[in-house]
Amino acid sequence: MVHDIKNIHMGDLITQRIKEYKIDSSRICKFMKCTDKELTRILSQKSIESDLILRFSILLEYDFFRIYSQYLILYAPPAKVKNTTVNTESTLPQFRKKLYTQEIISFVLNQIDSGKKSKKEVINEYKIPKTTLYKWIIKYKNGVN
Repeated sequence: MVHDIKNIHMGDLITQRIKEYKIDSSRICKFMKCTDKELTRILSQKSIESDLILRFSILLEYDFFRIYSQYLILYAPPAKVKNTTVNTESTLPQFRKKLYTQEIISFVLNQIDSGKKSKKEVINEYKIPKTTLYKWIIKYKNGVN
């Protein structure tokens, strides 16, 4: 599933997956509990409510939320340095700091290969550790997946 990580159009991505799986709209409408007209409206939207994305993720067996995670990894501003004297506990689930998917790795290496960005620019802009980037270059340039 190829898409523009910077400009996410969730309706288009879901439509693409529906076409890949060749799922009939009547089955989708039954699962989503909506009419064909409502389905068309939903799929034309750039952003879709999270409960609908969850249902589409289940039906289409694809984690559409990961697309937003990839965006955050690549484009979110760096976190501010925390004040060590303040220890606030969050009740929200805690996740690993960085989760690099194959799509993100391919995107970053493509930026370097095409000359759009230098290695230094990638490290600075996307906050990818230098050692991580060089490991990717060695691993994926030699055809090891």
